[in-house]
Amino acid sequence: MEYCFGVDIGGTTVKIGLFSTDGTLLDKWEIPTRTENQGERILPDVAQALQNKMTERKIGSYEMRGIGIGIPAPVMENGIVQKTANLGWGYKEVCREMEELTGLKAAAGNDANVAALGEMWLGAGKGQKNVVMVTLGTGVGGGIIIDGRPLSGAHGAGGEIGHLCMNYEETEKCGCGKTGCLEQYASATGITRLAGKRLEKDEKPSLLRGKELSAKAVFDALKEGDQVAEEIIEEFGSYLGHALANIAVIADPAVIVIGGGVSKAGEILIKYVEKYFHEKAFFANQETEFVLAKLGNDAGICGAAKLIL
Repeated sequence: MEYCFGVDIGGTTVKIGLFSTDGTLLDKWEIPTRTENQGERILPDVAQALQNKMTERKIGSYEMRGIGIGIPAPVMENGIVQKTANLGWGYKEVCREMEELTGLKAAAGNDANVAALGEMWLGAGKGQKNVVMVTLGTGVGGGIIIDGRPLSGAHGAGGEIGHLCMNYEETEKCGCGKTGCLEQYASATGITRLAGKRLEKDEKPSLLRGKELSAKAVFDALKEGDQVAEEIIEEFGSYLGHALANIAVIADPAVIVIGGGVSKAGEILIKYVEKYFHEKAFFANQETEFVLAKLGNDAGICGAAKLIL
């Protein structure tokens, strides 16, 4: 039997999976991400964790196909990272360092692209080769898979869907420093922001008044038939649906997978996004299917493993 490791490096924990090369997840565990001193311990800690697992399971390095790594930053095709927001790394040759530490072949990619690859391989996009994944969390992440391969681009920034400009009149800045980004309207924080603005507009009664606002609270109110919540989600759906119609005309996906914390709202979310997607989508993209992500937190380790395969 042959094996590989999938490693998903996050700001607080590193998730690791041991896979057989047919895609069976044999073991998974986490270690803390030690970001102090410019994150100098992160890769050595991972290498040690992998070595310990191989010893525990009596796996020889000749049985290992390699290590795939997902990183929360733009990653060049050669596994080089120029800068990370929350790992402390500046310029880093991730694959070269990992190969020197372990003696195993390594491949690396941006975490959102890698999660999209995981959903294509073992999750909601299984059986397809052209997939767009959008993750709706604190921000909006994205991954574009073309013919079975993640689109990383010249600067490792392919698939940064959250920074499509969707509102040219916006005056408030996005976290990236620009204005009018999709992330300002379709992330969990974006939905909360839309809700705050809508509630200030007039005194229309709503279950949301006097409550702590969150994306979950808005979707819960929507499920109760709250009209103000519906107006907020219509606005969210129009931003995201129109953005995905723009992406579809470039990437032409068979499937658009929606994941991240906001996707826990369930099928009701798809209904509002699909409606606005069809309103703007090119005729050739009208058949694109919308599905909710299936792998949850395992998407990153699954996609990382697929990266090395």
